[in-house]
Amino acid sequence: MSKTLCDVYKSRKKDETYLYVTRADGLSRVPEALMEQFGAPVLAMTMIITPEKKLARAEAPKVLEQMATNGFYLQMPPPKDIDRLDLFCKLDKS
Repeated sequence: MSKTLCDVYKSRKKDETYLYVTRADGLSRVPEALMEQFGAPVLAMTMIITPEKKLARAEAPKVLEQMATNGFYLQMPPPKDIDRLDLFCKLDKS
């Protein structure tokens, strides 16, 4: 079983956006352009990820693969629920 110690950083600039990196690499493999858009990272948590681990909004095998290949995994906010927009605004039906 493969275990990876992982740090998860949240973005101050982009709500619900997180960067997963291995503890060994830290942020060293994250491209500078991405870090500029992400903003100053805030450590949200540290955890051990295995392929079997259940994550809230990501698949552990994909996170592990992206960290190994690219040096990071970027978790974006969930898509907006278009069917629920009518709760917040009146849609023109003409």
